[in-house]
Amino acid sequence: MHMHMNMAGEGADQGARPRTTVTTLTCQKLPNVPGKSITVARVDFPPNGYTPAHTHPGSVTAFVLKGTVRSQLEGSPTESFVVGQTWFEPPGTVHLFAENASATEPASILATFVADDDCGPLTVLK
Repeated sequence: MHMHMNMAGEGADQGARPRTTVTTLTCQKLPNVPGKSITVARVDFPPNGYTPAHTHPGSVTAFVLKGTVRSQLEGSPTESFVVGQTWFEPPGTVHLFAENASATEPASILATFVADDDCGPLTVLK
């Protein structure tokens, strides 16, 4: 199952930045956790790519595959993550933004979501 979703900055200051592309790689029901599924997606950030404030319907772990991604969760400082580093987002946490730290090189992450079985939208823009 491959699904694509584009997320673009909607604010006046971020509206012109390139879109982040999310490609769902797989969504499988967890037989040992009734009612839950695990979804794996690749998130590609073009140079200067930006994702505005959003939440996720379940738990998320992100793993940086390429480049450097700057990210901030509500109540936490902005952090930069490089290849091989990860971060975790509890369900419902407001992810204030994620962006490619480079204006010239692409970046990408592998995001693993554990959420309800419907394999519905992974991201809800604020």
